[in-house]
Formats: sequence, structure tokens, C-alpha cells
Amino acid sequence: MYNKMSKILITGATGHLGFSVVDELIEKKGTKNVSVLVRDLSKASKLKEKGVQLIQGDYNDYNSLASAFMGIEKLYFVSGSDIFNRSVQHENIVKAAKAAKVNHIIYTSFQRKTDDDTSPIAFVASAHILAEKLIRESGLTYTILKHALYADIMPMFMGDQVLNSGVIFLPAGNGKASFTSRADMASAGVAVLTGEGHENKTYEISVGKSYTFSDVAAILTGLSGKQIHYAAPDVETFLKAFAKSDVPEESIQAMAAFCVAISQGEFDFPDNTLEKLIGRQPQSLKDFLKNAYTL
Repeated sequence: MYNKMSKILITGATGHLGFSVVDELIEKKGTKNVSVLVRDLSKASKLKEKGVQLIQGDYNDYNSLASAFMGIEKLYFVSGSDIFNRSVQHENIVKAAKAAKVNHIIYTSFQRKTDDDTSPIAFVASAHILAEKLIRESGLTYTILKHALYADIMPMFMGDQVLNSGVIFLPAGNGKASFTSRADMASAGVAVLTGEGHENKTYEISVGKSYTFSDVAAILTGLSGKQIHYAAPDVETFLKAFAKSDVPEESIQAMAAFCVAISQGEFDFPDNTLEKLIGRQPQSLKDFLKNAYTL
């Protein structure tokens, strides 16, 4: 239960998701008893201006986390962005939260169909799966938010020139995903932080409909008045096409892996829990794309 004595700590607050949570939390409840975990205080000027308490801590430094979490009642735990080291980081966070006797930990996980090494995105999934396991075994009260695939990645995957080229060129086949805006996911986090009845629950955080990239092409066609076509190359053709581009190879490989995952239905989890949590309709994919491409 949120009350005037509750102490909330938001991790990852300099990132897009964490910052949005802080913003909305302040709007609803003010800055009192709201803290943010920051690794580099010199990069937190915008947060400082908002009047929240800055607490220095590093996912790689267990002792800094154990100290930062002392007295915290609700911890909003944004998963680490360091793909290669975040399993250890997640262990540090859960262990420190347990040592500090945090009352309630809210973890930002992600939706997926496959929990083993056969997943095309096992390199991303493994740290999330570990974090969920550690949280459930910790004895801490928890809420796990299984986020859908961000709608926010779509402009990055499709490119900012898609309206000019008229082609979405991605190896996602006919797979569907319930693309959901990061802003709505932040709202879900705030709803859990400020509401009741979320103890030891796992929620699917997604819109109520899934889309193929053919659907996306049709939406963009309708919004722009230009004919947008979805080309679905195989992975080899996709990689060859980008081999001589200025896009970093690791980014190309990541895009390909996520698109293969989409083709296999890894992110096809439409659900109405998000709508119930935030008390309104989530942003539609059409409205998201309209804003993203200024249409």
C-alpha cells in the first residue's frame, strides 16, 4: 500500500523507462519519499532538478546496492542494459534487496514464449529468467512485469526513411508481436507502485492486439498516403543487405535475432492486464506510429 511513509526507489532512472516512471510518480504523488539510484551523479542533473533524492549505486557493486536499499519499502528494478554482465548484476540487486529487507520489489522483465537456449534471443532472455527465479526464491514480496516488445524499437528497426523508401525490410516473416509503448509500461509500473493487491503477481504488460509487419505497413500506408510494402527476406539476405552499411554489426545481428523471434511468435502475447492497471486504453500502434513519424 502506498502511503505518506512509503519509501520508493527507482533504478535505471537516467534511462527512458525509469525516467518516465519518475516523471509520472512525481505527477501523482510528489517528490516526497521518492529516490532514484544513479551510477554517475554527473549524468543525473535532470533528475536532480525534479527534486527527487539521488542515491549513488552501481549494479556491479553489491555493497553500494545494499547501502542504497536500506530503508526502502518499494524497489522498482529496471533490468540491466549490459547484456554481457547483467546476470551478475541482477544477482547483486536481488541479494542486496534481500539483505536490506526491501518490502516489495517490482521487476521489469519481458514477454517470451521460450525459456531455454533454443530461443533466438536466449542472449537477452537468460538474465531475465535468472532474475525472476532469484526474486521468487528470495522470499521478498514481488511483482514481475513481463513487458511486451517495445513499440519504441520499431522506428529503429524500420529506419527513419521507411516512408521515402516505401519498404519495410525485416526478416520477421508473418510473425506477430503485441508492440506496446514504453510510456504505457511506465504507467503500469507507477500503478503497481502506488496501488494495492499486486503482491506476488506476474503480469503480462501488453496491448490487446498483436500485429505483423504487413499490418504495420498497412497502417503506415493509411497514415502517410504513400504505399508502404513489407518485404520479408530470409536472415541471410537481410544480413548481406546490411553488411556494407554504416550500422554496427552487433546491432544488425541483434535486429535479425529479434526479427527471427517475432517470426516464431516469441512476443505474441496480447493481453488486457495493462489496460486494467492503468485505467485507460493503452496507446494504439496507429497512434504510436503517427507520433513517431510525425504524420
